[in-house]
Formats: sequence, C-alpha cells, structure tokens
Amino acid sequence: MRWIDEKALEDIAMGAAVLGTGGGGDPYIGKLMAQQAIREHGPVRLIEVDELADDDLVVPAAMMGAPTVMVEKLPRGDEVVKAFKALEAYLGTPVKAVMSIEAGGLNSTVPFSVAARLGLPLVDGDTMGRAFPEIQMVTPTLFGISATPMTLADDKGNSALLSTIDNRWTERFARSITIDMGGASMIALYPMRGAQVKKAVVRGTITLIERIGKSIREARQNKADPIEAVLSVTGGFRVFVGKIIDVARRTESGFAKGEATLAGIDADRGHTLKIEFQNEHLVAIRDGEVVVSVPDLITLLDAETGEPVTTEAMRYGLRVVTVGIPCTELWRSPEGLALVGPRYFGYDIEYVPVEKRFGH
Repeated sequence: MRWIDEKALEDIAMGAAVLGTGGGGDPYIGKLMAQQAIREHGPVRLIEVDELADDDLVVPAAMMGAPTVMVEKLPRGDEVVKAFKALEAYLGTPVKAVMSIEAGGLNSTVPFSVAARLGLPLVDGDTMGRAFPEIQMVTPTLFGISATPMTLADDKGNSALLSTIDNRWTERFARSITIDMGGASMIALYPMRGAQVKKAVVRGTITLIERIGKSIREARQNKADPIEAVLSVTGGFRVFVGKIIDVARRTESGFAKGEATLAGIDADRGHTLKIEFQNEHLVAIRDGEVVVSVPDLITLLDAETGEPVTTEAMRYGLRVVTVGIPCTELWRSPEGLALVGPRYFGYDIEYVPVEKRFGH
C-alpha cells in the first residue's frame, strides 16, 4: 500500500498515454480531474491485488466514447461518481475498492477521481494492460465475468442501468446510449469480488505507467534519450522513425476511426508506415506489410520529447517514433486473440508477437 498525490499523477498521466496506444481519451483531461479531486479530498491509497479480501466488492470506473469528443466536451467531474454510486446502490453492497478498466489514457486517471471523492483505495492493476476500444475486450471476459450490471451517466444528469446476456451485447447497448448522451459517458461496470480480481486482472499496471512516465521525465531532465527510456521500462522496440504526412480521422459509431501515414526519416528514409486506428492503434503497415498488430501495443512518441501522441493529437509534420510493445500473455491465448486479435478487427492476418519481428 502507498499513497498517490497530485504530483505523482503527472508521471501516471504521461505513462498512461504510452500504454493507451493512441486512445483511451486525453490523459491530460483525466489528470486535471483527478488532481482536483485529490486537492479537495486528499491523496489516494494504492493497494496491491493481494491486499483485497476474497469477498471485497471491486468496481472499475471509466469514460466511454470517442476520445475526439472529450477534447470539446469536457466532463463536469461528478458524472463518474454518479455512475459509481448508482451501481453500488443497485448491488446493495458497499464497494471496497476502485479499479482502472484500462492502463491507458484518460481511463487510467478517471478512477483516481472516484477513489479520492469517495475515500476508497485504488487497486494497482487493470483489465487490459493497455487500452482497447470495446467493452468486452477485457481479461475478465476470458474468465466468464459479466460486464453487467453496468451504469452510465452523462453531463446533463441522465443515468442508465444495463443488464445483458453477454459482454458483446453490453458493448452494443452501451455504445448506443453513449452516442445519445453526446458521444461520451462515464461508466461503472464489471463489478467483481476480490477472488475474481486476483485471477482475472493484469497486475501492477498503475505502478508500471508511473514508472514509464517517470522514465520520460528523468530522461529529459538528464538530456538522455526519452525513447530509449520508454523501451527500457516496457521491453518495447523501435518500429519506425518518420514524419506524419497525412491523417484521416472520422467519428463513426461512437469511435474515432482513421489512419495516419508516416514518411520515413533517418534509417527509415524511403519507406512509409501506415497506422490504422479505432480509438487505439490497431495495425502498423510498413511498405504494404503488417509489422505490428493488436493485441501488441503500437505507440507514437514525439521524436524530440518522448511524449506520447494520441490519435486526436496526430497532425501533419510531427516527427514521431513508432514503438511496438509486447502485450500481456493473457491476450496471446487462442481465446484472447479471438477477442482482441487482428481478425476481430477485420484484418485477415496471423498475429505475430512484436518481439519475433523486432527482437535481436
């Protein structure tokens, strides 16, 4: 157990954007919300998974919708607490801890707001080890754990409660409601007991994103290479160095979808890399050949500062290093690949682990 204060959130937000693989919502907005909550209510207690009792009720809290919407439609701040309290009231059992649904972007910092405002501990873990676009794309799905009962709340004061037959139906209904709520909602879902959390989540991811953010900050302070610092902490690989020459983005069916094209520089001069995304980066295609794909992580880092570049921040002329990071082993199982592998997203390719292509 340790305490997370306002200052620690700087590193956490930075690291969250790295594992967010372009999506998960702008971590800057989530950081400001969490910092305000901590300023008002005090620091958040971060606990390890094994500190939970087997019957403790744990509820992840998150934002749902297209990350591009969040840039223009800021949350008030109390929506996520409203969703959380509505779920707790429905379950009729006090929640003992909060958790992140994903280790990426805004959704790594949103649970800090809930934890601070309600005086609850935050579990050091998440259900993806990265960010994914759809609700069923979590490790608890692999263990037969239901996303519902689930609650959604918007900035106008509306809330909804869902109960579904499986997690893919949860995604369909929740996406429709989120679109009606203006393209973004705050959600509480996947209520779990401590015993379920212990077997079904990716452990230690809050500590990991803090380490990633700290490594970027310290590298810049010491005039070292922040890209190398990220690779060292994550076990990742340099995939491509280039300049963004085209970005096509559209908000469709509640997702930010599109592609970015990079023209190679330095060792990659004369080559092109295309990155296709649905909130998060899905595949990296070099000269027509897929070189990294989900469920491995594809992250763009600013070539100078090492700062992660989200899908909504990609723009013409930006010099970036594309990094590939191995995913958690849970996603590499046949069940994991059926849920989040390239074929689910419509790519007729075999998944090849990033370290097989780039490891030396």
